[in-house]
Amino acid sequence: QVFLMESGGGSVELGNSLTLSCVYSGSSVTYNTLGWVRQVPGKEREDVAGIYTGSEYRYYADSVKDRFTISLDKAYRTVYLQMNSLTPMDSGMYFCAAGAWEKFTSWGQGTQVTVSS
Repeated sequence: QVFLMESGGGSVELGNSLTLSCVYSGSSVTYNTLGWVRQVPGKEREDVAGIYTGSEYRYYADSVKDRFTISLDKAYRTVYLQMNSLTPMDSGMYFCAAGAWEKFTSWGQGTQVTVSS
């Protein structure tokens, strides 16, 4: 079982940046990818970024490509999501996730990101 704990959400203005952190623990048997999933009320959950824990190959949704960067610090068992040039469309609950890209099976409790214009 994997445990995921997010932090770093908050409220920012249009164009600003925010970095989310997720500490992971537990067994790594059930996942090969760590990532971030975004949920907006009334919309489908969106997998925004993922990183393969072996090669650290990165995946990004088209909506965040070139603005968001996912990274992994294996020594501290932390995955980060650096978010730049934020817009109100990026607002939502962000969940740290583990599993496979676009097939995540475990999620944290989530951290809220609000971008105002």
